[in-house]
Amino acid sequence: MSLRWSARTTQTASALGLSALLLASAMKHFRTPQFYYPVVPEYLCRQDEAGSRPNGPMAVMSREEWVASSGLLEATAAVGLLFPATRKVAADGVTAMFTIFLAGHIDALRRSYGPGGTQKQRRIHALRLPLQIPLIVWSWSLRK
Repeated sequence: MSLRWSARTTQTASALGLSALLLASAMKHFRTPQFYYPVVPEYLCRQDEAGSRPNGPMAVMSREEWVASSGLLEATAAVGLLFPATRKVAADGVTAMFTIFLAGHIDALRRSYGPGGTQKQRRIHALRLPLQIPLIVWSWSLRK
């Protein structure tokens, strides 16, 4: 007996997979937030209490707040992907979110090649940046 999946079943399985990935990532945002700190660009971060980082016009939250906010967004999007009625809107949001995250990954890679960067950081960010592309394509495919 051959197993044949309909387009709807394939779409649902794909949505479940991306939802699981987003939920795992959202949990990691709160368990080990420092993993995400390097991909939050400095220009988005409010000055810290020690005054070592200058404020910029786009610095509306601290690095910790950005990581927590993106974790909440990922969890919300993961739930939205589970329901056919909200899937398209959630997929649009996830696609936009992954596309915006490209800026953080590019900035992290740029900084890893700066004076404070290490070989390990270069390797990590050189691998993390291209992983955004399949995630963008995957989330975009769920819009149907």
